[in-house]
Amino acid sequence: MVKGWIAPEFGDIEVLRMVDVDVSEPQTGEVTIKVVAAGMNPADYKHFAAGSDRSQLPVRVGYEVAGVIAAIGQETEIAPGGGAVGDEVLAFRISGGYAESVTVPARDVFAKPPSLDFPQAANLLLAGTTAAEMLHVVGAESGDTIVLHGASGAVGVSVLQQARRRGIRVIGTASEDSAGVVEQFGGVHTVYGEGLEGRLRELAPDGYAAALDAVGTDEAIDVSLALVADRTRIVSIANFARAEDDGYRVIRGSDPDSAAFRDDARQGLIDLAGAGQLEVPVARTFPLEDAVEALRFLSSQHPGGKLALLP
Repeated sequence: MVKGWIAPEFGDIEVLRMVDVDVSEPQTGEVTIKVVAAGMNPADYKHFAAGSDRSQLPVRVGYEVAGVIAAIGQETEIAPGGGAVGDEVLAFRISGGYAESVTVPARDVFAKPPSLDFPQAANLLLAGTTAAEMLHVVGAESGDTIVLHGASGAVGVSVLQQARRRGIRVIGTASEDSAGVVEQFGGVHTVYGEGLEGRLRELAPDGYAAALDAVGTDEAIDVSLALVADRTRIVSIANFARAEDDGYRVIRGSDPDSAAFRDDARQGLIDLAGAGQLEVPVARTFPLEDAVEALRFLSSQHPGGKLALLP
């Protein structure tokens, strides 16, 4: 048994409890990871925020980790091949990452690049694969100018870097205080708020090929609809309520097509990060036992970078 966090009920962050959880011996096709850092994402608390299927309870929290292989099943290799006890790894699209150890499918485990520390590695893939899919579904190409709402958040920062590598110009909306972040990672900053559409038109007189919404406000959707005529080239990861009526695209990691794309994108993003071409800014780390405090900080919407739990 190890310490880990669960949600015994659906509800807000305060329902979480740190308990003893079982870590099964890895069978063929499985790996046990001693967690050194657990990545933190808004999807973590959204996972248990609402639900009606009580058969899913208790919910084990945490989709991505980095650590060291503690045990590996017989005739088993991790995703890129190989894998042995003591190897440094990261894992994504798992469950129960907020724990001291976790046993997961070997197909979701990858070698950790030496250039990434554990908190960075633990926070690379959920944001990175989401960003990659956003660019993919709108068909953004070299020479395009796109608008990105929520450009200073974790997904936004990954979009900026991936777009820059591909020759895509990004105009990013964020607060005035976040202008430096947007510009550091290759975007052109403008502040959100009254007059946003006009400012965006001035920054791209020839128009926008696509719009990406990573913040979910009605303002972001309204401006995107005004700037991009082809609504299949507008995508949101945060405003699902208006999609059916307004005709833009939404993506969720739980959708089968999204899951398949993100799984396929993992190794490429790891390679980019390992080569220093994809940064993961980490703002703060917390001890594992402070997960509730850390999630409160994360949900404040202004953490200033990624957060990680350290068992």
